[in-house]
Amino acid sequence: MRDTIMKTIAVLGATGSVGTQALDVARARGYCVDLMSAHRNVRAAEALAREFSPTFLCMTDEAAAADMRVRLADTSIEVLSGEAGLREGIARSCAETVVHAILGAAGLSPTLATIDSGKRLALANKESLVIAGDIVMARARAKGVDILPVDSEHCAIFQSLLSGKREQVRRLLLTASGGPFFGYSREQLAAVSAEDTLRHPTWQMGRKITVDSATLMNKGFEILEAAHLFSVPATAIEVVVHRESILHSAVEYIDNTVIGEFSLPDMRMCVQYAVDYPDRCASHGEPLDLVRLGRMTFFAPDREAFPLLTLAERASTLGGGMGAVLNAADEVAVDAFLHGHLTFLGIADCVQSAFEDCLPYRSAATLEERMEADRYARDRARIYIESLG
Repeated sequence: MRDTIMKTIAVLGATGSVGTQALDVARARGYCVDLMSAHRNVRAAEALAREFSPTFLCMTDEAAAADMRVRLADTSIEVLSGEAGLREGIARSCAETVVHAILGAAGLSPTLATIDSGKRLALANKESLVIAGDIVMARARAKGVDILPVDSEHCAIFQSLLSGKREQVRRLLLTASGGPFFGYSREQLAAVSAEDTLRHPTWQMGRKITVDSATLMNKGFEILEAAHLFSVPATAIEVVVHRESILHSAVEYIDNTVIGEFSLPDMRMCVQYAVDYPDRCASHGEPLDLVRLGRMTFFAPDREAFPLLTLAERASTLGGGMGAVLNAADEVAVDAFLHGHLTFLGIADCVQSAFEDCLPYRSAATLEERMEADRYARDRARIYIESLG
């Protein structure tokens, strides 16, 4: 009977990779979409708005919002604009669950707005927890809001933790695909191009996260994310490279039992689990055939070739504003790489340089101080890039 109950959701970042997959789930499951947001992609957002007829559509770019009001003048959809408009839409929406798929530091404000609204948060924006995980989790506890992770790794850990008591957990096993450059030496990495980097072997994602996957920075962010979501230190999280991307992550208990979640790589399953939890409902995704799969492999990450993984562990240990520093410097460095101003190895060099310059921000405790750390780290990263000529 529960499987037939209509669910109402909001989808933030609706035109992006995870957002479009969330809307695939909405189509398949018959969810009502009450709020959608996008940034500048007016054409795609208009098509989705006409298909799903949300009560609210927010374009966070003001010019795009003005354009959208003209385009949707023949509908009853209320077009909101900017960051303030998005917060307003979240507060006014009747959605029970907000699927949050906005990329980057811009996702922090809607994360906090969702928590303040009392709605369930299906979170794909890892940067909220990287920048201010302690603040986000404390506010969610105070408001009694559930945060269901949509990242495949954290969704897997969430499910695996249901098999035992938290005090019985020894460590979390966070799996990584290894990206397109698994097995490369630093000498080989010196010659890779942006085009090479954007060819991920498993997942179809946006450009920024695809580069982060190649540098293993994305896995580093997921360490910080897991530490906050599941209240464990970084020292209790082990990264394991798993090329097949079938074991999405696992939990090791004190009796040496390892409980993991296995499925084909498909973010739609994570979205559906977050929206339907605690129920499990039939999925339209492809089932896993273990015989056809044949085997799975596991390797230790190469920390010499991919040093940002270790830097992320250091940021988690230092705490304070160092997660904000790491994220901000990485956003600047990846953008520079994609525009030809840094080499692939230069991404890590840039992030590490800015990180060292920003160590005083390890004491940053408030949201305002974290935002100051973000701004300063961006400045230091830009200065480093400019110094290269």
